[in-house]
Order: sequence, then C-alpha cells, then structure tokens
Amino acid sequence: MTHKSVETLEECGVSLSWHAPGVETLIPNGKRNPAASVMLALLAELARGEVELLRERINSGLAEAQQAGWNDNRPRNVPPKAQGHRSPLEVGQSVRNTAKLSGKGFSMVVRVKTALAI
Repeated sequence: MTHKSVETLEECGVSLSWHAPGVETLIPNGKRNPAASVMLALLAELARGEVELLRERINSGLAEAQQAGWNDNRPRNVPPKAQGHRSPLEVGQSVRNTAKLSGKGFSMVVRVKTALAI
C-alpha cells in the first residue's frame, strides 16, 4: 500500500479569492500574499474571541440560574401546575393511580412525590 503525499492548496497553486475587499491568498508569482495572511489571521482571532465570549456568557447564565434555584432549566421546587397531585399522594395513593386520577404523566407524579418527600 503506497501513500501519496498530501499537498496543501498553496502547493497545488490554488488561490482563494475574497471579492469584496479584492484580496487573494496567492499573488501572481504563486507565493503567499502577506496581506491576505494577516487578514485571515485577524479573522481567525476575532472568531476565537467570539467563541470565548459566548462561552463566558453561557457559563455566567448557568451560574446565575443555579443561584436562583434552577437545575437543568427546571425549578427545584414543585411546579405550580403540579399542586393538584399532593392530596392523592399524601393519603397513600400509588404513583400510578395518582397519575391516572389526575391525567398527568407518571414521571411528573414521581417528581412531585420526590419533591414532597412523601
């Protein structure tokens, strides 16, 4: 099995052209255009900075949500719409029966039961 060497676009004589500012990555003699290299390096750095800023914003929002009592975008306490599940569970009804009586999902009733520590 023979391996062919991998050539870069520059080695193959391929030039990328950016029409708006009129910049090409290779100059007519086939060498790298220093202005294009600087512009691409600057754009790459700006993109890296944007990713870093986005990461900081996301982590800041997650930390704020955790301090406010949210976990995985859900409140830690019992959701207000689940208030009707309390009485059947408190009187000893099973989770499955409570779900059937209330018309809510089984997992919702389990979460309410866990939150109420019944």
